[in-house]
Amino acid sequence: QVKLVESGGGAVQAGGSLRLSCAGSGRTFTNDDMGWFRQAPGKEREFVARINWRGDATNYADSVKGRFTISKDNTRNFLYLLMNRLKPEDTAVYYCAAKTNPWTVLSTSTADYWGQGTQVTVSS
Repeated sequence: QVKLVESGGGAVQAGGSLRLSCAGSGRTFTNDDMGWFRQAPGKEREFVARINWRGDATNYADSVKGRFTISKDNTRNFLYLLMNRLKPEDTAVYYCAAKTNPWTVLSTSTADYWGQGTQVTVSS
């Protein structure tokens, strides 16, 4: 069974940091673009960051650029999201995702695999 399992979420004060991890199992994600998305209460799931299969190209949402860093460890089948200078508006459930089609850009509609999510709560 193919699974993505997130961990590392929690409650933190504004200005703090968290590091999310996403462990892949059941198949290797070495050749897949991967990314992070988030969903706040009452809002649609939105893109946060993506990384290419080699781990040498990244994209970020404007709202997190300069504060969040995505990375990929293909030797361990792991994806990470380091979140610094957190803001209350970063509060959401964070999901990792992967896509297998090399000809598409990772998005909510093109992802093939999703994790179950991890809650991040930032208080002011």
